[in-house]
Amino acid sequence: MVSSVVLFVFTLSSVCGLAVAERKLAYVTVLFRHGDRSPIKAYPTDPYRESDWPQGFGQLSQEGMRQHLDLGKFLRSRYEGFLNESYNRHEILVRSTDYDRTLMSAEANLAGLYPPSGQQVFTPDLKWQPIPVHTVPSNEERLLSYPLKDCPRYKQLINETEHTEEFANVTAAYKDLIELVRNKTGLNKTDVESVWSVYDTLFCESRHNKTAPEWVTPDVMAKLRILKDFGFQVIFGLYKQQEKSRLQGGILLGEIVKNLSKMAAPDSKQQLKLMMLSAHDTTVAALQASLNVFSGIQPPYASCHIIELYREDNGSASVSMFYRNDSTVEPYPLQLPGCALDCPLEDFVRITKLSISDDRDKECQLPSEGRDKEVIISLAMAGILLIILIVLLLAVICWQKEPTGQQGYRHVVNQETGDES
Repeated sequence: MVSSVVLFVFTLSSVCGLAVAERKLAYVTVLFRHGDRSPIKAYPTDPYRESDWPQGFGQLSQEGMRQHLDLGKFLRSRYEGFLNESYNRHEILVRSTDYDRTLMSAEANLAGLYPPSGQQVFTPDLKWQPIPVHTVPSNEERLLSYPLKDCPRYKQLINETEHTEEFANVTAAYKDLIELVRNKTGLNKTDVESVWSVYDTLFCESRHNKTAPEWVTPDVMAKLRILKDFGFQVIFGLYKQQEKSRLQGGILLGEIVKNLSKMAAPDSKQQLKLMMLSAHDTTVAALQASLNVFSGIQPPYASCHIIELYREDNGSASVSMFYRNDSTVEPYPLQLPGCALDCPLEDFVRITKLSISDDRDKECQLPSEGRDKEVIISLAMAGILLIILIVLLLAVICWQKEPTGQQGYRHVVNQETGDES
């Protein structure tokens, strides 16, 4: 009896081991926020100015560099055996927004991911090697910087969001705080969204051991943090989230899904294994909102959304997602609503299609503008048809007036003299 149980357990473990062995990692996309930085700007009464920061406003700090060096080391450990130990330009593609802090975060990350060894060491006392980071000018960025401001329909959605009951309730609940911020900061206009920048400035200053003004109590900071997170929900969710996603984060999601499908093809000869995207908190939030997995909380510095593609021996493929928002613990799995944790690729594509626009430019048009264009086109066509009918009518009238019998007197030209007779 005991031997039978042992044989059963051995057989079961062999089968399970075989099943695990059949599922093989094929491709990874990682999207992360830059590391710790200085404030983007100061408010009017801020005691600290740009000159108080080593590299000025909006720049990666040394702590931010360390955060991404650690993230790079984590990725090296996680994908040991999948990625080549030494840098291989065919295996990885790095894309960043055109900001100093995101470019530098990517570079610090790569220093942890690909420390040089062997022939890649170009100077003995430097444990680093240059690896390309690609970008486009900020005014051309449409993949990694959100929210995009080129969409009238999205602006209309934000306006509608600000007229929802939930928005009104939050505004009313924090009316005194918003008024306090207006009085203490010297800002002419403060609302639920604009206090976000005040919180960010105060948060950066506190992380870098700068003394806060007396009015900035722990209670004020806690309430500002709630409003800051609510601001993210206003931008990407709260009201008509899926339509917002189609106009914003769905652009990035569409590119990711396209790459997953390409890499999963049985005849794929792609050597690329890792797509690394260095961007912002709003980028991570936009992508997660389009996947309907956004928690509503601002992604912290160096937070990383991981999307892994696996191939099975039978030709099928599946997608797994993870989120690393705390360096002290392992990334936790994210489950796409309506699918398993290990989501079959065909289901992943089908579910996410609802958040991806086939024609964003068309969807960005305001409904009224669309109707106006249709009316203009209809009127133009009617005008053309009316002109054609008038021309035809005149032609018929002229034809009916033409005599069919005896011609009347006419001038005759003498062909020899050219005189009339």
